Amino acid sequence: MSEELPPFDAAREEAADEVRATDADAWATACAEDLEAEKARRRTEYGPPPGSAAEELKKLVDAVADKLSGIQSPLFGAVAGPAAEQVVRQVVQQAKAAVEPVIERNPDVFDHLAAAGNELLAAYRSAVEAQERRWTGRDDRIDPRDLDERHDRGDDTGPGEHIDLD
Repeated sequence: MSEELPPFDAAREEAADEVRATDADAWATACAEDLEAEKARRRTEYGPPPGSAAEELKKLVDAVADKLSGIQSPLFGAVAGPAAEQVVRQVVQQAKAAVEPVIERNPDVFDHLAAAGNELLAAYRSAVEAQERRWTGRDDRIDPRDLDERHDRGDDTGPGEHIDLD
């Protein structure tokens, strides 16, 4: 009979903590499920998302290498054709062997270069748009024809300009 029951407030607090922990886990689980469902929906609608810049560069190198290896040019001629094709394949393989280790060692560099390229493109686009606005935008308050003192206002009945021939 000497068992002590915890005070009433401590038991209530402990139960509330368990409910909060359960609610937090349920919320995190629901959010994770929603996120996965949205990712799956986007993959089906738009295809797989692009990889990092390094992965995309590697895919580009592979695609160019495959395309160059498959070229059969009439410029090589019938006699030099097989030998020339072999040389092209060898050069392509050497280029791939040189590029792939660089990509694998420095994948973050390519991400930074891609981001820098996007920033340069945005800056260029902004500069071009500003210049186009200056070229095409007209300030209606000042008409360069009004600055010409020889301009005869005449009776201003039409768009034409009176020219004095005397």
